Amino acid sequence: MAILSGYIEDEDNKQSSTSSALSFNAVLDPSNPLGFLESAFNFVSENSDMFNTDSVEKKISSLVKNIKERTMKEEAAKKEHETKEKEEIKEKPKPKLNPNKDNGLDMDNHSWGQNLQEVTVTVPVPLGTKSRDVVCDVKKDYLKVGLKGQTPIVDGQLFETVKPNDSYWSLEDQKVISLLMTKCDKISWWKSLLKGGPEIDTQKAEPEKSKLSDLDMETRSTVEKMMFDQRQKKLGLPTSQEIENQNMLKQFMAQNPNFDITNAKMF
Repeated sequence: MAILSGYIEDEDNKQSSTSSALSFNAVLDPSNPLGFLESAFNFVSENSDMFNTDSVEKKISSLVKNIKERTMKEEAAKKEHETKEKEEIKEKPKPKLNPNKDNGLDMDNHSWGQNLQEVTVTVPVPLGTKSRDVVCDVKKDYLKVGLKGQTPIVDGQLFETVKPNDSYWSLEDQKVISLLMTKCDKISWWKSLLKGGPEIDTQKAEPEKSKLSDLDMETRSTVEKMMFDQRQKKLGLPTSQEIENQNMLKQFMAQNPNFDITNAKMF
């Protein structure tokens, strides 16, 4: 409810001046705003000659139009401000967490860790749990771990892909589900176990001390290539890819000695 009131004129001034301000008291019922306007117009009609002029409808229409335009601008500005605030919240990066000793995170109902080749997950369960009670579903990009007939403890899309055929789980001491998954990409750290989950600061991850001979052939070859390219760049020498391109060009020129490469386009 809103009350509108104006200046109450002095009784002496009321008789001496026809242009003195008059008071108007009315209660606004939000469910019936037209009733309030009708009271205001009746008051104006009784105390002025405004409604005797030919231009009154035009003036009132113009007033309503101006108020409507102002209201629409205010609403648009308000929505724009709210949208901007929501976008700023979405764009604000989530804080990165310090990894645990296994380069993962300790959650309320499970823990996970990793090295460059594998991801491990441990899930505590009630003492006396049997293997037949365990649900462990590992797909290339999905993981579900829990107990039959209960809400899964871990359930969601994996942060990166794994090799299901090279992943294994076991029940330790009838109280902990232990899972090992082999990464498809063996040269990068996972920021989280599941997509959308809390992320760790991978710059603080500590790789295991190992020799190149401990790695499988594919990973070893990739690491050696990366190490070679890093050394070459520091010395200002061509990388392995640049050397390969040079060798291919030399071979082509040897097979085509009369070919003029001066105007050739290089892709």
